[in-house]
Amino acid sequence: MEVNQIIDVFRDGIAVAIRLGAPILLVCMLIGVIVAILQAVTQIHEQSIGFVLKLIVVVMFLSLGGGWMIESLQEYTYSLFELMK
Repeated sequence: MEVNQIIDVFRDGIAVAIRLGAPILLVCMLIGVIVAILQAVTQIHEQSIGFVLKLIVVVMFLSLGGGWMIESLQEYTYSLFELMK
């Protein structure tokens, strides 16, 4: 295996990690900002409100987009196994 192939494998791995992690992180950040604004407006500073909402949204996102995430990870894994042949 050459250095260029190793660099390509690492670059593809980082791209897959970003593609899989970014949507969940962005949704959680958006929920956090919305909850923070609502808590500042209503002066209700309860920690569990933000946590429960984020948990619900992440579970919903994983149930809807989990298949796509698994397929994407499988494609990357299959490409790695093809390189090992």
